[in-house]
Amino acid sequence: MSGNTRSIIKGKAALVVNECQLGVIDARYCSFKGLAQQVEERGMVANIAALAAAFRAAGLPVLHTPVRHRPDFADMAPNSLISAMSLKQRNMAEGSPEAGFVEGLEPKPEDIVIVRTSGIIAFNGTSLDAILRRMDVSTVVLVGVSTNLGMPGNMMTACDLGYTVVIPEDCIAGADPEVHKIIVAEQLRLMSRITTSEEVIKAIAA
Repeated sequence: MSGNTRSIIKGKAALVVNECQLGVIDARYCSFKGLAQQVEERGMVANIAALAAAFRAAGLPVLHTPVRHRPDFADMAPNSLISAMSLKQRNMAEGSPEAGFVEGLEPKPEDIVIVRTSGIIAFNGTSLDAILRRMDVSTVVLVGVSTNLGMPGNMMTACDLGYTVVIPEDCIAGADPEVHKIIVAEQLRLMSRITTSEEVIKAIAA
């Protein structure tokens, strides 16, 4: 990326790490093996870890948005394939092994964890937006999974709420690399700044 890297960040930035959990991106636990494979091949976990460390070093907030279902799944409806699969398999419940964070992306004491018990979008039904506003955040840097669900949903919601959205492409992944490329090129770039973790690190240090 040419030009002033600082320009990709408007005002105060926060890093939002979405669903980097064992049952989502670890091949030993997750249902979507292709997603776990892409996460590994792209080096996503290491890239996010480096980015999170840079945010903390700069005194900027790091927020984690895991999904952890109620043990009784009472607030879930089978109105999507993802929800129907979770209800059938009874996975990703609070306290289950698969609901834990992957190694290397465990929240630090200064991080903020905002749990979602149902749905796909981290902003819906949670305190994420309110907390970001209380911290005077203007730019949301979205990382995690997945390229085809979580990233578009969170991006559109954040954009509609008035945030500048930045997505480091090496910090997201989808189950199909070709679909990933298409969604990044034809959807994500329309409402967010597509960049790299290296460029974001340079920008927040500027």
